[in-house]
Amino acid sequence: MGRLQPALASFEHDDDVRVVVLTGAGDKAFVSGANISQFDKLRTAADAVAEYERVAEGSQNALYDFPKPTVARIRGYCIGGGLNLALCCDVRIASDDSTFFLPAGKMGLGYRFSAIRNLVTAVGAANALDIFLSARRFNAQEALQKGLIQITAPVEAFDQVVEDYLGKVADNAPLTLAAGKQMIRQFQQLPANTDLENMRQLMQQCFDSEDYAEGKRAFAEKRPPNFRGR
Repeated sequence: MGRLQPALASFEHDDDVRVVVLTGAGDKAFVSGANISQFDKLRTAADAVAEYERVAEGSQNALYDFPKPTVARIRGYCIGGGLNLALCCDVRIASDDSTFFLPAGKMGLGYRFSAIRNLVTAVGAANALDIFLSARRFNAQEALQKGLIQITAPVEAFDQVVEDYLGKVADNAPLTLAAGKQMIRQFQQLPANTDLENMRQLMQQCFDSEDYAEGKRAFAEKRPPNFRGR
């Protein structure tokens, strides 16, 4: 994640780059989510959580605000932070064997406000509530219906569908696309009176909770968590 910002910076200043595509290594996953085994080290102590969020927030904001078109090429699992990474892209194209879900509620961890913004912007408040509160899995067709993705294709035609779409974007006028994208992003900006510090405290409260510790234990022990709301 920490290497995303410098990569994007180099692409931004390369006139030969007309569109940036994010995809996973191999066919199993786009991103399978954060490494749960690292949570005790990276997402428990307040200073560690703050540093983790700083890196993740900076990288994902760099992608969200990137001036050139961005496409998430999704094959397989797109989970948790991986889903937010996809939602930072302008367009999401998924193979029909892909799986989506947001498991924060099953772990008791805090979910940053910008990630909630990305989710609501993509799917609307009603669908965002369903996705977040149920923490259930969605297949590609369900994800398409909810707006998590814009295009889906059978596995055998997936690469061609992606290439055809990229060709359409790359053929268009770069300055026009950049201007239109910036205007759309501006339209999506938060209202000036949003209490961002309160949003941050709400997230930290989750990481400081007994439920978060229980969520990590339950995951490691492969059992359902016993959350108590404290």
